[in-house]
Amino acid sequence: MKPANRIVATLLSLSLATLAHAQTSAAPAQPSTPPTLIGSIATRTDWPQAKPDDVKSPEAILNAVYSVISGPKGQARDWDRMRSLFIPDARLIPATTSAASGRSDAVVLTIDGYISRSQGRMTTNGFFERSIHNEIEQFGNIVQVWSTYESRHNADDPTPFIRGINSFQLLKDGDRYWVVNIFWDSESPTNPIPEKYLRK
Repeated sequence: MKPANRIVATLLSLSLATLAHAQTSAAPAQPSTPPTLIGSIATRTDWPQAKPDDVKSPEAILNAVYSVISGPKGQARDWDRMRSLFIPDARLIPATTSAASGRSDAVVLTIDGYISRSQGRMTTNGFFERSIHNEIEQFGNIVQVWSTYESRHNADDPTPFIRGINSFQLLKDGDRYWVVNIFWDSESPTNPIPEKYLRK
């Protein structure tokens, strides 16, 4: 090898070695820290305050939800009491099935969306809903309630006009509970409520 070529080769080897060393010795890039998550409750300090008796247990908050949406024709509902039972970002989700296609879907409503959709019908026709059987499971601060409901236009109607199951997700927050979501489906001739979810 000619001296000039030997010098070039030596310089190239040194450059490659220096580059490899720099790559292996460079400090690894630190992952960026994700922003701190802020909970739904913490974002709304102006949210209506619940009555302590409404939220002291899973059973109490379920009873409060059924109570606040129930009432005779012409009676306005206490929607601030309704809001006080739910976290601000709660969702109310009826399952639907298309008569034409037979396909199922879910309608995701905010609390205000539910109020807008329901209040006229409730006050025009009267609406009373109550649970007839609840299955409650809890782990830590999360609670799942499978609540079988009956709905009537008048409190003394002998039979309900509809029945179904409300799936409540609750959050335990110290000495109170919050509704996070309600997801429900109605009974039909092709979808009867299983006996195990009816009154015992």
